Amino acid sequence: MSNFLIILDISKTHLFAKKKQTAVAALGVTFGIGMFIIMMSFMTGLNELLDGLVLNRTPHVQIYNKIEPTVTQPIDRYLNAANQLNHIESVKPKSRLERIHNALPILSELKKNDKVKGATPQTTCKVFYRAGTNNLNGIINGIEVNEEVRLFNFKEYIVEGDVNSLIKKKNSILLGSGIAKNLSLRVGDKIQVSNTNGANFSLTIGGIYQSGLADVDDIQSYVNLKMAQQILGVGGNYISRIHVKLIDLEDAVPFSRVIENIYDVKAMDIKTANAQFDTGSDIRTLISYAVSITLLIVAGFGIYNILNMFIYEKMNDIAILKATGFTGTDVMLMFIVQALAIGIMGAALGLSLGYGVSVIIDNIPFNTEALPTIKTYPINYDPLFYLTGIVFALISTFLAGYLPARKARNIDPVEIIRGQ
Repeated sequence: MSNFLIILDISKTHLFAKKKQTAVAALGVTFGIGMFIIMMSFMTGLNELLDGLVLNRTPHVQIYNKIEPTVTQPIDRYLNAANQLNHIESVKPKSRLERIHNALPILSELKKNDKVKGATPQTTCKVFYRAGTNNLNGIINGIEVNEEVRLFNFKEYIVEGDVNSLIKKKNSILLGSGIAKNLSLRVGDKIQVSNTNGANFSLTIGGIYQSGLADVDDIQSYVNLKMAQQILGVGGNYISRIHVKLIDLEDAVPFSRVIENIYDVKAMDIKTANAQFDTGSDIRTLISYAVSITLLIVAGFGIYNILNMFIYEKMNDIAILKATGFTGTDVMLMFIVQALAIGIMGAALGLSLGYGVSVIIDNIPFNTEALPTIKTYPINYDPLFYLTGIVFALISTFLAGYLPARKARNIDPVEIIRGQ
């Protein structure tokens, strides 16, 4: 124990004797870990932001009727011999309504399923928006407001007005921001809506909806489900789509297959609907880790070079220590202790630097029409990043001290003294 205390005291003396080198080595760890934390916090925060914009508004499973040609044509039923080939041209899709057959029973069954967090119906109708002499074509979605808010964070995309206006007033509409801008309309104004049959409806603008996608905001608006059915001139069982939110996202693919097998509908899972986005997100994450790990490796080599030179400068001290009875293991332990001390100091400063800069970035204003709900730059304060930084600092500085310390252990003090 006393021998170890002496080793610690000598290590301390070496560190403070070369304050400049010690500070440079510690700063190498500091900036390596600090930049790792900043990079990972910002990049993963950005990825989570982009993922959230898609995942929060995209149902895990969309159920609808898909208009497509009949797989089995009448002639196939009549001429079905194995040695015959039927060639049919200009096959037309079979006549099929856009509404889901038996939508209400399907919706009821889905809500009872243990895997389902919630299911909400939508009725979609094509309309013309009229304000003065201006006309715009677009789409109105009839929704159940409370369920949309609960399941898909719908409230966050209302930039003006009140989402509950659809509940308070039957003829209220949440107008797309692009439509409101093009027709010079504001909350409280009236807008005329015409369906494809020419029937007109006067609606009051209760809020402005902005998704951040210009192509969507220029045509899409929302009304109460019953109002949409009234605009279409259909009954209360007319439902165009059912949006399902599952408890576990990973169940989306098999669950959609089950829905298609049980009911005569089309079910699209979120992974299929956003395949390209998922690929982009994975690539961004991979690049983030690659750059951040590279920063840590570069910092590790810097520490190694500094400690290696540090040991060569201490050859005389090593020879004297060995000549006075210290073993090679004692000498090696001295330099490992010095390396770990540099790692601990650098890690502490690096964690402080990373956290401090992350907080500053998190409070920088970031306003863009494409992301209406975002006010500052996104930062992810995952404790795993900080733990990774500490572990890397200790491992890298240990290796950076151990490798040159092995050389110091094998130094022959007689040769060093004779050379002097």
